[in-house]
Amino acid sequence: MKKIVLIGPVYPYKGGIAHYTSLLYQALSRKYEVELISFKMQYPKFLFRKEQKDYSNDMFRVPKAQFLINTANPANIILTAQKIKRKNPDLVILQWWHPYFAPCYWILETMLGKKIKKMFVCHNVFPHERFPMDKFLTRLVLKNADFFIVHAHSDGADLRTIKPDAQFRLNPHPTYHAFSLRGLTKEQARQELGKDQEERLLLFFGFVRDYKGLRYLIQAMPQIKEELGAIKLMIVGAFGSDKADYFNLINSCDVQDCVEVTDGYTPDNEVEKYFAACDLVVLPYESATQSGIVQIAYGFEKPVIVTNVGGLPDVVTDKKTGYVVEAKNSQQLAQAVIAYYKDDMEKNFVENVRKEAYRFSWDRLTEKVEELLQNE
Repeated sequence: MKKIVLIGPVYPYKGGIAHYTSLLYQALSRKYEVELISFKMQYPKFLFRKEQKDYSNDMFRVPKAQFLINTANPANIILTAQKIKRKNPDLVILQWWHPYFAPCYWILETMLGKKIKKMFVCHNVFPHERFPMDKFLTRLVLKNADFFIVHAHSDGADLRTIKPDAQFRLNPHPTYHAFSLRGLTKEQARQELGKDQEERLLLFFGFVRDYKGLRYLIQAMPQIKEELGAIKLMIVGAFGSDKADYFNLINSCDVQDCVEVTDGYTPDNEVEKYFAACDLVVLPYESATQSGIVQIAYGFEKPVIVTNVGGLPDVVTDKKTGYVVEAKNSQQLAQAVIAYYKDDMEKNFVENVRKEAYRFSWDRLTEKVEELLQNE
């Protein structure tokens, strides 16, 4: 049996990539001998002032995870690399999503040497919010890897600007079923949230960042409200310093009665009720590579409205599993929401989401890893 060392954040670290690493570990462990190495220190507090860990629910816990890497301590990284090297793995898989990790990963790669094969799972090749030197730092690390998994055509194209001969497999971001802890029905979830059973409910979920285009969804709400009458947009996620701007926009659009904000990080065991309760999940992003939010929605068999950016059209089939609209276009967002309800598309869309289950399975991702290893 081949040995794999998997590197990335995992419980108690918060966020989608920690969830992803845990589920990837579980999937790979069905075929390989896998060791999971996580971070002793992921980000210094002066760079990431919010709480990085969440102990409130351990559903993504990996009991045998080893928390070894201090990303800001070169001596620690060298020692960790030496430990990995002694294990003599067939493959080391690292999670890549931000150039902050470039110095840490570059040291790891250098110390591991060329004999040990290295694969990067690129959640995005370049960061969502670009900055000077990001391409240099990304190239520094990724050019030395042997294999890659990307989740969007756009990431494959970005990867080739750094490493034209890159060996990679494109595989859609797998579905997150793990959040369905209690198996809540829509009716039960709405009861918990105090929602009317007949109410039309939209969901915007996740950290509120400028590139996620929430403003365009808010601007679409007056038209949606005019056409459909009773409808509610649930915004569930942590805001940054521009929180007041969004509340001012809600007031100026006169949609306070149909927009409900739940500000703050949502613990893993609280995610289910929002997705189970809603009819439709909306991602009005201005830019993206892929999104775990789509796959959480699919895990609850919820259709999705996305914009035509990055890898989002790769995972949402227009007028089958949701709608694909142009970015920064409030009118198209409004028209898609209105069409969903007026054309009564829920049953068809949900059935199509179910049909796509294998394409978004963790087993399929494992097969892609296997293909690269066999082609070595």
